[in-house]
Amino acid sequence: MPTTFYIKTYGCQMNERDSEALACLLEMHGYVETHEESTADVLIFNTCSVRDQAERKVIGKVGIMKKLKRERPALVIGVIGCMAQRLGEELLKELPHLDFVAGTDQLQNIPAILDECIAKKTRKCAIEMGPGVFRELDGHRPGRLIAEVSVMRGCDQFCTYCVVPYCRGREKSRPISAIVDEVKMLADTGTKEILLLGQNITAYGVSEARAQGIYTPEFSAFADLLEALQEVDGIERIRFTSPHVRFMNARFVEAVASLPKVCKSFHVPVQSGSDRILKLMHRNYTAAEYLDRISAIKAKVPQATFSTDIIVGFCSETQEEFEMTHQVMREVGYDMAYIFRYSQREGTMASKTLPDDIPEEVKHERNQILLAELNSHVAAANAALVGATMPVLVEGPSARGPKRWYGRTDTNKMLLFDHTEDIHIGDIRNFTITRATENALYGK
Repeated sequence: MPTTFYIKTYGCQMNERDSEALACLLEMHGYVETHEESTADVLIFNTCSVRDQAERKVIGKVGIMKKLKRERPALVIGVIGCMAQRLGEELLKELPHLDFVAGTDQLQNIPAILDECIAKKTRKCAIEMGPGVFRELDGHRPGRLIAEVSVMRGCDQFCTYCVVPYCRGREKSRPISAIVDEVKMLADTGTKEILLLGQNITAYGVSEARAQGIYTPEFSAFADLLEALQEVDGIERIRFTSPHVRFMNARFVEAVASLPKVCKSFHVPVQSGSDRILKLMHRNYTAAEYLDRISAIKAKVPQATFSTDIIVGFCSETQEEFEMTHQVMREVGYDMAYIFRYSQREGTMASKTLPDDIPEEVKHERNQILLAELNSHVAAANAALVGATMPVLVEGPSARGPKRWYGRTDTNKMLLFDHTEDIHIGDIRNFTITRATENALYGK
């Protein structure tokens, strides 16, 4: 019988994409995916390290597998991803029933690692990183309407609250030709929308350009990439996450505004509206520079919508500085925001040099104020769309049942509608908005 595997994924979209690519790679090597964790021959946990709670969840989950390992000694258990990269050998010491640990640059080597663990009954730790180690996997499940495409890895920003540069390494960008080939393959199997992934995606190609001595402030290889993907037949929509203000230059703004396939919704993390806090975070822009880039897009794309990431209660944040963040929210008018209460993360520069000195009740209060602001704006913005007609990419039945379907607008608004036989998954159809709530639009 073939060896079966089960992958459990924690964390971000990049981890979801890695798990999909790894599953395709394992199947190429003769393994068979199963959705039954309890009966799989190989269990792989793809992990996140952004928050301590995410790591504790994995430790608890893998710990429970000790009993299963006793019952089935041939079972192979592995931990991959950011947590594996960060802790390495420590995981093997803490979890004696764990068979292998593989870091973020080791995806392509996992079939060989598995073969070794199975054949030789050895334990393995592979966490080497670097340009000569990593190779992006481009395997995808066929027939996906919306597909994720990794265009770069790592981050060179070293924000003081973040572990990503230590877990995913320095920025490495794939060639445009390789990405275009992957997207063409997706289009040929029915994909209509792609989501380009990169921790700091507007810095795509920057580290390579700097190494060649050709980088200038006007440089935007990401704009070049978007222009190349615009020409791929069959792809109707292009989304991406997440841009960094420092690299959202005029060339980038012109590309996202003028290319018809680039969706007009943008996730642009702000984190704080205070210049002092932004400097403590090592974000490398000011609040004014952030708002200038948002305004530059709005000037060319008035219908554009924006989402963001915000941290409240960062080290030494005053009430006045929190109000600066609140003011940025009011000025931009976000359609979505991930609002986090700051907590120290072991291994980050902030945890070593800055005291976590804002009381939890203050963080909670500030969090609730921004959530209320967000909900109020979204409710008003959605209500203003009633009566408008908008193109929607039809995605399929909603969780409520087969008669209620859903899709998304170019500006990333979810729209619910009653299904009729002439509407099919993958259609882009015009819908008139008949009703709106904070969470969704309704149309016909």
